[in-house]
Amino acid sequence: MRLMGRMLVAAAVMVMGAMAQTDEVDQRRENQQDRVAQGIKSGQLTAGETANVEKKEAAINQEVHTDRTLNGGKLTGQEKQTINRQQNQMSKQIYADKHNAATQNTSPKSEVGARQRNQQDRIANGVASGKLSAGQTAKLEKGETGINKEVKTDRSANGGKLTAAEKKQVNRQQNGMSRKIYRDKH
Repeated sequence: MRLMGRMLVAAAVMVMGAMAQTDEVDQRRENQQDRVAQGIKSGQLTAGETANVEKKEAAINQEVHTDRTLNGGKLTGQEKQTINRQQNQMSKQIYADKHNAATQNTSPKSEVGARQRNQQDRIANGVASGKLSAGQTAKLEKGETGINKEVKTDRSANGGKLTAAEKKQVNRQQNGMSRKIYRDKH
């Protein structure tokens, strides 16, 4: 009878340890996603920086998923250390990206700029609410980066303005991104 009681206590301790381990990794991931969402919303993270961070975050998440699948839902001590080290590196990168000179324009004066800001806010809200995964966010931000680069190139070629044809093309591209954001969030 005593042996059975000790075995139950030992099993409970192991389960609690596994849950704490899972909670720690998952909580850390959530905290970093919140920091990214705040960086997007405030303009501290550009679309390119966000895409890069989210791509790396998606790789870490996939590694955690694979490791847990191979180990019956648990991470080994060595895997946990590796994930912790990777999350530390991501945390440092998020901090560096949020505090560098590159920023997203948070008060655009043009219709195109206002639309870009709106799309960034929608992505930030999706990240903050958990409706967008790191991989989805990386793909969306990569698309936003492409549009932003094209607008910048077009403006520099035309004395800081977009032609009517360029505005129409950018509007079509932004419509496509808007649909992608909606589909990914729902």
